[in-house]
Amino acid sequence: MRVYYSDHYPVPLPPGHRFPIEKYALLRQELLGRGIFSPNELVPSLPIDAETVLLAHTPAYVQSVLEGTLERRIERQIGLPWSPALVQRTLAGVGGTLAAVHQALADGISGNLAGGTHHASAGEGAGFCVFNDLAVASLALLKAGRVRRLAVIDLDVHQGNGTAAILGARHEVFLFSLHCENNYPLRKVPSTLDIGLPDRTGDMDYLVALERGLAAVLTFRPGLVFFQAGVDVLAADKLGRLALTMEGLERRDRTVLSACKEACIPVVIVMGGGYAEPLNLTVQAHAQTYRVAREVFPG
Repeated sequence: MRVYYSDHYPVPLPPGHRFPIEKYALLRQELLGRGIFSPNELVPSLPIDAETVLLAHTPAYVQSVLEGTLERRIERQIGLPWSPALVQRTLAGVGGTLAAVHQALADGISGNLAGGTHHASAGEGAGFCVFNDLAVASLALLKAGRVRRLAVIDLDVHQGNGTAAILGARHEVFLFSLHCENNYPLRKVPSTLDIGLPDRTGDMDYLVALERGLAAVLTFRPGLVFFQAGVDVLAADKLGRLALTMEGLERRDRTVLSACKEACIPVVIVMGGGYAEPLNLTVQAHAQTYRVAREVFPG
């Protein structure tokens, strides 16, 4: 199993910034330290070219990101200060997801230790998301004719509004979002199937809702699944409002990955959100997702 990372492009953020950018490097260290991956299984991502980004984003927005001429409103909406380093990291993050697509089609599973930037729409970013890697990779894959249908299983605590805005009209794409209904974003953009959960939903009710959504995804018979495995559904997450335990999160990941394995559907795992305190809990949760992936796909 090969997994891609982009933390070799460091991004300086102001002291006290609430986005935990250090979690990506910490996760890679954790995966290596626990022997979940060997060094040759973790591959540095390469920045994607702007032409491919344009499959999902408008020329004006892409140019403003690359040149640092973002409107102040959009930069505030993204929540990350613009810098050349942020541009390189963003392009590498999207490149990692596209590289993982090709690897998953060959091996059955791959992943990106970044990505899941589902709040970015065609003409603007939001919610710590600059470009939408899920949309870019999906449209690149469909353009190349590698699959006829694909699905996004978005289990971040926040609804995937940007992905829905870009891909929602595509009949070849099934978008399933299971999220906290009363959380960000305020305005939800309809997915193929949205299941909004009430605050403080715990393991049992969450897993029942997940089974319902998975049944719909499998009926669609996608040729590839993007699994947005955000861990901000944990009870300890400061930006979530759900109440999953680590055990519930493990059952979530095993349920999704086992269903795809049994249906012979290749899977690309992307990280999504995670904002628990202490940060180590978020790192452990993301690492658990990949441990489960290795157990379900042992080859």
